[in-house]
Amino acid sequence: MVSIEELKKISSQVRRDIIRMVSGAASGHPGGSMSSTDFLTALYFGGVMKHDPATWTRSGKGQDVFILSAGHLTPVYYSLLARAGYFPVEELSTFRKFGSRLQGHPSIEAGLPGVFQPSGSLGQGLSLAAGVALGKRIDNDGNLTYVLLGDGESEEGQIWEAAMFCAHHKIDNLIAITDWNRQQIDGNVDSVGGLGDLESKWKSFGWEVISCDGHDFGAILSAFGKAKGFTGKGKPVMLLMNTEMGHGVDFMAGTCEWHGKAPSAELADKALAQIEETLGDY
Repeated sequence: MVSIEELKKISSQVRRDIIRMVSGAASGHPGGSMSSTDFLTALYFGGVMKHDPATWTRSGKGQDVFILSAGHLTPVYYSLLARAGYFPVEELSTFRKFGSRLQGHPSIEAGLPGVFQPSGSLGQGLSLAAGVALGKRIDNDGNLTYVLLGDGESEEGQIWEAAMFCAHHKIDNLIAITDWNRQQIDGNVDSVGGLGDLESKWKSFGWEVISCDGHDFGAILSAFGKAKGFTGKGKPVMLLMNTEMGHGVDFMAGTCEWHGKAPSAELADKALAQIEETLGDY
């Protein structure tokens, strides 16, 4: 576990990685990657999730498992995995390049360490995570399963089928997270699909629900602590992270424009000028 100041430094570098990766590839999804950077940094580096790159295997035995349901958010995912030591940081420069292990959505074909399952067909990740959590229960593995959903993704019907399944089967070793940035590719989420009050919805489906400022590390760590305190008590847990799309760069923040668009070299430089280099660029 590292201090909040160290977490801020890591998240700053991760945001730089995101900008450089998508700009270098001229392809990718920076907006949601940047909105989810802070709480995922806390998950991987804040003593929340039990994981170890030195002993990692796809079986997940003896460790917590993280599933990226919103599979287009690979820029933040790959940066965190690299910075945590799962593969060389320099490999980030191959993002979305031909033959790279760092594909646009997570893949297991090339055996990239840290990636448990392929994902990116939106709506499926919660079902997958439910199966992983049930498998841990059957194996008497006391570790947890985490899964990240997008709020736009949560318009998919399969999310709510899985929500019912998890509550009905009391899958209480599962912590789901929603990046609630209120933006998706076509605009504001509520104007597209009308999710409404997500907190009330998840509660009505039988989940424990915690809402949190997804850019405040103190609040994030406290929320993760509460979520872990709810595990083993008969209900799955949903963490609603209130975030801002494109957080950290003024011209990207709060708009759907950068959901799936890479900045030009000029705009990338403008963005990077607003983000402190803390751990060294790759």
